[in-house]
Amino acid sequence: MLERVAVDSVVFYRSPLLHAVGVPHAFSTRLGGQSVAPFDSMNLGNPNGCAIQDDYDNVWANYRTLQSACGLGGRFLARVHQVHGAEVVIDQRDQPFNTDQKADVIVSTDVQKAISVRVADCVPVLLASRDGCVVAAVHAGWRGTVGGALLRAIETMRSLGAKQIVAAVGPAISGEAFEVGDEVVAAFRRALGADAPVLPVNENGKHHIDIRAALLLQLLQADIPQENIDTTDRCTFRDRSEFFSHRRDNGVTGRMAALISCLE
Repeated sequence: MLERVAVDSVVFYRSPLLHAVGVPHAFSTRLGGQSVAPFDSMNLGNPNGCAIQDDYDNVWANYRTLQSACGLGGRFLARVHQVHGAEVVIDQRDQPFNTDQKADVIVSTDVQKAISVRVADCVPVLLASRDGCVVAAVHAGWRGTVGGALLRAIETMRSLGAKQIVAAVGPAISGEAFEVGDEVVAAFRRALGADAPVLPVNENGKHHIDIRAALLLQLLQADIPQENIDTTDRCTFRDRSEFFSHRRDNGVTGRMAALISCLE
């Protein structure tokens, strides 16, 4: 299970497995930054198409604070424009990085950069080769999950020489809180078959799906053994004091991030 870490006022979650590899990384919470309500306080991004926005000076200051707390201080922050898809961007060692790229997966071999994905209910997944030379950050909502974003990340890592891969699945909306319509259930079942983690219909006639459980299933299908996988039971929707939640807060909310870098 992920472990909760506090450095001064900054609180984040860390994977014991990734920590044992030696790669610096973090799954952020909403705690320890300088943003004000409704983005209080460790806000790492603004909601799209929303009239209420945080000051980006706060956002960049929060990133610097988080990076310093988790051992990534001073590294270039490699981010992408996330589109709920399965596109992969490769961050090559000693090459410039274009933060305007549209993707939901970053795979890196560069110790000088911290790669990052942002979330506010979707699932962040961090991966590293056992030698720490190849890492990846994945943003997976239900669309990215059925589109194979995580599977493409693993495939790309292996093409870059990753032999054994360690994975950590971070805090996200739980299956109990994620109500969806029939079209989402159908897509989930097409992608995952009989093992698709679809919960029974509730009193409103709606299904719930468990994206985190689906990603764990995909990790096993990709030959990542259970003993190489960390996860958590933290729910962004339920655990209001620790996390932002797009669904709970009706879109007017901040963003958490998952960050990782290669082993020096």
